[in-house]
Amino acid sequence: MRKTNIKKLFACLLTSILLAVAIMGCGSSSGGGGSTSGGGVKVYFSTITLDNFKTLVMNGVIDAGAKNGVTVDCGEPCDTVDAQVAQISQAAKSGYDVIICNPVNADTALQLEVAAGGIPILFTNTEPDAAYLKADKYMYVGSYEVDAGMMQAEYVWNKLGKPSSINICLFSGQPGHPAALGRTKAVKKYFKQQGVNVNFAFNDTAYWNTQKACDEFKLFLKTNQPYDCVICNNDDMALGVVQAMQELGMDPQAVPVVGVDATVAGCESILANGMQFTVLQDAGAQGAACVETAIAIAKKGTAADVTGVTSDGLYVWVPFSPVDKSNAANYK
Repeated sequence: MRKTNIKKLFACLLTSILLAVAIMGCGSSSGGGGSTSGGGVKVYFSTITLDNFKTLVMNGVIDAGAKNGVTVDCGEPCDTVDAQVAQISQAAKSGYDVIICNPVNADTALQLEVAAGGIPILFTNTEPDAAYLKADKYMYVGSYEVDAGMMQAEYVWNKLGKPSSINICLFSGQPGHPAALGRTKAVKKYFKQQGVNVNFAFNDTAYWNTQKACDEFKLFLKTNQPYDCVICNNDDMALGVVQAMQELGMDPQAVPVVGVDATVAGCESILANGMQFTVLQDAGAQGAACVETAIAIAKKGTAADVTGVTSDGLYVWVPFSPVDKSNAANYK
């Protein structure tokens, strides 16, 4: 159910921000060197416990806020639904125009909307069901996960010479996470569309984690099952697979190992003959899109003119882009 009219978003400068901050304590800006188009707009940012990518999204929000004169206050990262509900409930009493939220659990979107007390919420990184979204009120800002999985599968299939059958080792992210579900389903869909007979020699979760993927891949190798590629829902897990290969004296270039996010570490691995492919999920652009949408809602009451907004007004899509050795240096 994708309705796109995507325009290219500008690239954002990512800044280094402390990961753990006191509630409303990660800074604010009311201008200073950037556009003043968002002057007077107050945004509260609530997030799940941070990892590398989530930190980049948060930094993107902060940076874009500073450039556009938007006051951005960040809550301490939440590790439970109850903590996030309490945080947003408190923010609702503090005069914010818009809340940007990376939810602990996408299924709690309605609960978070109630806690916000009528303040618009822009969800990001973890996509709620469309039933919980409403144009210009409760929107999702992020990247269309199906595209990432499709790009991974297309790369692998072409790299292997478009075989009629393939053995796949697949590492998914956190169970039930919309990104993990979307990317995994897209991989399966792509090969089905090509008429490829797929055997999933391994198809389990490593919770986005490098060390867990490393350990699990070593265990998988002990089964002596054939595999032609390793497809991971994110770069951190792909890096774990490469780490396992290197520790066991294997050549990571022998089979395609692919990820998602185009993190600095992921791109460096590609250039160093580790991973072979990733998909850029532009965290800075996602953060900037959140701020652009927040300004539009706060000042105009609608996000209809925001770059990447869908015709139904429920989503703002930031496009994925393929990354291999030919362009990985651009994202280091």
